[in-house]
Amino acid sequence: MDLHARRPRLPTSKPSSSAPYSKLDKPDKADDAGRDGGLNWKMAFIFLAVLRYMSATSNIIHDCDEVFNYWEPLHYLLYGSGFQTWEYSSAFALRSYLYILFHKVVAGPASWLFGEEKFRVFYSVRLFLGLISALTETALVVALSRKFGKRLASYALAMLCLTSGCFFASTSFLPSSFSMYSVSLSSALLLLDKPAMAVSAAAIGVLLGWPFSILTVLPVTLRSLISAKSRKQVFLSGLAASLIVLVLSALTDYYYYGRWTSSIFNLLVYNVLGGGESHLYGTEGPLFYLKNGFNNFNVSFILALLFLGILPFAKKKYAPDLLLVLSPLYIWLGFMSLQPHKEERFLYPIYPLVCVAAAAVIESFPDLFRDKYAADESMIVRVAKFLRPVALGLILCASHARTFSILNGYSAPLQIYRHLEHHEEEGSVLCVGSEWHRFPSSFFVPSYVHEVRWIDDGFRGLLPFPFNTTLGGTAAAPSYFNNKNKASEEQYFKDINACTLFVELDLARPYPYRGRDLATWEVVSAIHYLDRELSPPFHRAFFIPNYWMQKNVFGLYKLLKRIPT
Repeated sequence: MDLHARRPRLPTSKPSSSAPYSKLDKPDKADDAGRDGGLNWKMAFIFLAVLRYMSATSNIIHDCDEVFNYWEPLHYLLYGSGFQTWEYSSAFALRSYLYILFHKVVAGPASWLFGEEKFRVFYSVRLFLGLISALTETALVVALSRKFGKRLASYALAMLCLTSGCFFASTSFLPSSFSMYSVSLSSALLLLDKPAMAVSAAAIGVLLGWPFSILTVLPVTLRSLISAKSRKQVFLSGLAASLIVLVLSALTDYYYYGRWTSSIFNLLVYNVLGGGESHLYGTEGPLFYLKNGFNNFNVSFILALLFLGILPFAKKKYAPDLLLVLSPLYIWLGFMSLQPHKEERFLYPIYPLVCVAAAAVIESFPDLFRDKYAADESMIVRVAKFLRPVALGLILCASHARTFSILNGYSAPLQIYRHLEHHEEEGSVLCVGSEWHRFPSSFFVPSYVHEVRWIDDGFRGLLPFPFNTTLGGTAAAPSYFNNKNKASEEQYFKDINACTLFVELDLARPYPYRGRDLATWEVVSAIHYLDRELSPPFHRAFFIPNYWMQKNVFGLYKLLKRIPT
């Protein structure tokens, strides 16, 4: 027997160094995703669901717009009371009640189940939002795994779970968060070769969520329409989804506003054809979103922006599919940076894309050297491979420190209002001064509190008013509302002596604070609140054990009760 006949034949030529080397060149590994279906979707969903549960139960409210434009109208539909903003006046009708009704699907049964414990309804809705976020992001992770491999999907999953931006945005009751769900789902469906469903998901996200987010789904929509085998089916699917949402929105607006109108059209007219008055609510410089992105994603945000730079080395893996999915990251960031009025929540739609882009860059570290050093196991390639988990670990540690700092530093408002449950006194009047913008919604105000009123502490913008059932409730067009952000004479409570409860933030400032008048007010509860202006930027941004409390400065968030005379 010829023993040499059993030896495998060695390759007679070396791999060419002229073409980029990637794992796709390995026939024994390239088909892993196809054989086992990619990353296990159950594992991905469990990880995401656990983190979204944590977000739903511990997340703070980051923007007063979330409270007054979404939580308060929902509270009014459930309990017949709540604050109304000028956008919900029938004269302007800029907000759609269809978006509110979508959340009432969960809030309604929860209100029957929990009765007077309204705060449980609040958290039920948050859990619902966390579930949607987990499902859409699971779809994205599974699609990435099947298309580009488990490593990229695993890195993206880790950042979706733990980066601060995704942790906070995932359970926020905001159209921009809903658009974020849509971006994740439509991107996943495109990668899974389901263009008709991708276009439908994109249309629903834009029309039910945030109309301006169309730029974030435009590349996916155009790709689906152009490259699909059945373009007619894709077009009809998107058209049907759009028409259904538009008709439902128009009918809902008619029912609640009492006249035929379209909140989607009104919003577009106000911001585009109307010249855009958003600058009345503050303006920021062109670098605002770059700073904000770094705060929420630390180094991963920089890596995400460098995705275009690594394409020449990883083109074989990521172009054109991943490039097309990630293109809204640059389109949206550029477009929003040009707008004078900027807010953190405006970037929510592209948060998942930041994670995916950063994951792709980390996964491609070895590819940056394989052109020059063709051998797969050269020392520099091994170092690059080692740097992948190191970079990911640093990102996740910094993200955890950022999240922990935010939750511990700024959660006092939610905690203080929960204390109202323990001080029941029928007919109480709860007054709030300069802290009106941190009011966590009427879901945290027990029924024994007769009303919540604003006290004049120097703010000169237009404040929300209680829904006026006498004038027609949601169909009312009160004269005290305007679209110029001008304060109304009626928005402040004049009789301060009628306030039985008061909420204020006591900082180390030379201002008179009501809570320091111990002859008039009794401090019912006081919780530390991070003083942003007096604390060092690094230590307030990241939680470092032992140093966080020592280096930062704190005020006291107080619930006061008037002492009977």
